[in-house]
Amino acid sequence: MYKAVIDTAKEKMNKTLAVTQKELSTLRAGRANPQVLDKIQVDYYGTPSPINAVGNISVPEPRMLVIAPWEPKMVGVIEKAILKSDLGITPSNDGKVIRLVFPELTEERRKELCKQVRKQIEEGKVAIRSIRRDANEQIKKMKKDSVITEDDAKDAETELQKATDNAVKEADRICAEKEKEIMSV
Repeated sequence: MYKAVIDTAKEKMNKTLAVTQKELSTLRAGRANPQVLDKIQVDYYGTPSPINAVGNISVPEPRMLVIAPWEPKMVGVIEKAILKSDLGITPSNDGKVIRLVFPELTEERRKELCKQVRKQIEEGKVAIRSIRRDANEQIKKMKKDSVITEDDAKDAETELQKATDNAVKEADRICAEKEKEIMSV
């Protein structure tokens, strides 16, 4: 009976980790990564659309992105959207494609990015602990309603704690990996 509660909690924890990892992938870590453009929307005939929906994004060099819009008139629109974003890169265009050259990160900027990574990881951990709290409340309610025995409730809480510890450990691993990527010159 309590297995369903724990399975649901584990699934939610895994989704939280996936979302956190996806958010971290949009952080600029010195080398060109098309995912940094994911949050930027352009106006495509009155519809806000992601850049990858209005053009092709390629990585010809480790620190350069090239955006080739499918329609030539979109060059200016995409350029304006990038300038308005918090990306901190000035695009250059030749009328057909837009080039984004990622400058080498300074030591100060790397440390700033690491702080952002730790903040996002901490938000993920808070969400994981919140999932654990909700599941624990469900288990306590099941025990109070005599749906499960006290021993089952203890087993469930132990199993839930193990799942939480594993999810937090995975979040720490993701954090260490991202920090290593950012700090590598």
